[in-house]
Amino acid sequence: MPTTSDHSAASARHALDDATATLARLRGEVGRVIVGQSRVLDEVLICVLAGGHCLLRGVPGLAKTLLIKTLAQAINLQFSRIQFTPDLMPSDIVGTDVIEEDVTTGKRHIRFIRGPIFANIILADEINRTPPKTQAALLEAMQEYQVTVGGVRYALDRPLFVLATENPIEQEGTHPLPEAQLDRFMFNVTIDYPSPDEERRILAQTTATEGAPVSAVATGADLERARTLVRELPAAENIVDYAMRLARATRPGDETAPPIVRQWVKWGAGPRAGQALLLGAKARALMSGRSVPARDDLIAIALPVLRHRVLLNFQAEADGVTPDHVIQQLVDAIPAS
Repeated sequence: MPTTSDHSAASARHALDDATATLARLRGEVGRVIVGQSRVLDEVLICVLAGGHCLLRGVPGLAKTLLIKTLAQAINLQFSRIQFTPDLMPSDIVGTDVIEEDVTTGKRHIRFIRGPIFANIILADEINRTPPKTQAALLEAMQEYQVTVGGVRYALDRPLFVLATENPIEQEGTHPLPEAQLDRFMFNVTIDYPSPDEERRILAQTTATEGAPVSAVATGADLERARTLVRELPAAENIVDYAMRLARATRPGDETAPPIVRQWVKWGAGPRAGQALLLGAKARALMSGRSVPARDDLIAIALPVLRHRVLLNFQAEADGVTPDHVIQQLVDAIPAS
């Protein structure tokens, strides 16, 4: 007869299969609208699944807004877009208290008007165009899942996923995010130009009749269950050890740092990078229908996890070295345990 452990294993397998099927439907639905950009879509979905927030860097016109809006429609979640400008204030994001007067009694009362942060999926467009004070208001909400206005705390809805975009080719009048604030983003995803075939499909699809509407193939509850399942997936000791060694090897003062790090890196990644590596590896494994993350999962997400957490020195800039170049060499230099 089946034992209790057999039933538990079957239940866990069923939950894993359900989550994997839901994610496959979600990816397929978003992929109907977004032509190409398979890597970008996978990395964004992994970040969502792992419960993190994402920084997306790419030139204008590469469907960054369309990607996040389509994702919100496919999960049937509330979508909010915030266009960051130099005059944007924190209250424009989190909300503000207003004084209202009852026309019948003449009494005044304070009412809180919610800002666009009260949504599930938020596009923070060109976050580096606004001053640090307003950037900090968003980042605090991302970290604490609450806002405080007039001494009153307001809890934010779950799930909450923030995708912030930056334009890498226009830096005049911008306010780059400090490294401590960049660390709040789990992934830093780069989006590049499409291939010739993909661009031909984009031109044909977007200049013809309006496409079919996006169908909701998942709910917020489905996403929350999948996020819980990600954290419940076990990680072998060698996987945890590899994530730790990879993060520590980015620090030039660490004894395990290879020569390329000592030569080109000013500041390395902190412990939050190791957490992001493990959670991202678990999420990638779940998307593939596997219950245990592998070393290949860690390697696959090393770039989006580490590229904004590795600060290069002047020598690296003079040599034309990029964080991606350092991370790729670093991954090759760290042996499997």
